[in-house]
Amino acid sequence: MGLKMEPLLLAWSYFRHRKFQLCADLCMQMLEKSPYDQAAWILKARALNEVVYIDEIDVGQEGIAGMILNKNAQVPRPGTSLKLPGSNQTGGPSPAVRPITQAGIPITGFLRPSVQSGRPSTMEQAIRTPRTAYTAYPIASSSGRFFRLVMALFEYIFHHENDVKTAVDLAALSTEHSQYKDWWWKVQIGECYYRLGMYLEAEKQCKSALKQQEMVDTLLYLAKVYISLDQPVTALNLFKQGLDKFPGEVTLLCGIARIYEEMNNISSTTEYHKEVLKQDNTQVEATACTGSNHFYSDQPEVALRFYRRFLQMGVYNSQLFNNLGICCFYAQQYDMTLTSFERALSLAENEEEVAEVWHNLGHVAVGIGDTNLAHQCFRLGLVNSNNHAETHNNLAVLEMWKGHVKHMGDLQRSYIAAQKSQAAFPDHLGT
Repeated sequence: MGLKMEPLLLAWSYFRHRKFQLCADLCMQMLEKSPYDQAAWILKARALNEVVYIDEIDVGQEGIAGMILNKNAQVPRPGTSLKLPGSNQTGGPSPAVRPITQAGIPITGFLRPSVQSGRPSTMEQAIRTPRTAYTAYPIASSSGRFFRLVMALFEYIFHHENDVKTAVDLAALSTEHSQYKDWWWKVQIGECYYRLGMYLEAEKQCKSALKQQEMVDTLLYLAKVYISLDQPVTALNLFKQGLDKFPGEVTLLCGIARIYEEMNNISSTTEYHKEVLKQDNTQVEATACTGSNHFYSDQPEVALRFYRRFLQMGVYNSQLFNNLGICCFYAQQYDMTLTSFERALSLAENEEEVAEVWHNLGHVAVGIGDTNLAHQCFRLGLVNSNNHAETHNNLAVLEMWKGHVKHMGDLQRSYIAAQKSQAAFPDHLGT
């Protein structure tokens, strides 16, 4: 007969295996029998927080105050703002024109939470801020248990319940109780202020926390405040000062690379991504962005080396084989092109991923001069995802090209496809 595990140990096992809902349910059963079980209470709060976890540092969601500030801001000088980035510094021919937004920012090679969520376009979207979470830090003191309970309560209120007002009140009381000597609570107050759009107050709290204790996460939060204030140069200087204190810190190097990428300074972005890979050659973001940059710089064979590194790291998904397929085609490794796309189609988990594969297959068909096959591939892509902007755009170009060749084609279909592309992705520039 097997031994029965203690409920608390079983709940902790669920938590370690990222089965957070099972962990929370088991903790609830324990709390029904013993309402004052502090261990079960803390574990349940942590499990519920992990269910909605998104790294707060990576999220650049703007609130209502940020939208108003941006609307009333004056036009900055090029190279000093993320709203008006500098000109692209990469030159030379390219196997495929790198897509950019209307602001002139190149599409990144790595999907981040901030890229995925995007800037809220309406006040209603800004009010409905997504739930996020923050990593807890242990502290050591004579009243450590009390502080751990308060920290767990704060994280639950702030991240899971999204009640920022109550959270900031609790953080303020805790800061006062610690006689304003606890840097962690100051960072939490700053994060509450940031969520409320009070960026200047958030800056003061983060700076005060840095004076007491220099921490990498505090630097990252303060840089996020400067980014929201559209002060990328200040954020860059902060990161570089942080590197003096924490040499070779990967998160700081990645932060610098991201800002340069947003400012369309691709050469500096590549330089810092390579520095990241020197420190950690398995860093996913730097590997993906470096591979993407080599591809759009007419070096698909070099890009292949970076994407194949993901295979060595155990990554096996549709996006990776889709990138491998298009790189193999432009690197003239035709024996692997269709095989990679076949695997990409077989591993696709949703219709959007299938549409991406057919979109690249359409490019391959255009490359070999088979416009009929390209037309069919783009149509198959739209069957799976009718809102795929790039496919609509390329289909419009294809229809227009066919119309000019035949001196008669239906240019109206090209115009309709272009309109659909603009409607699906209004912030994207067609090529």
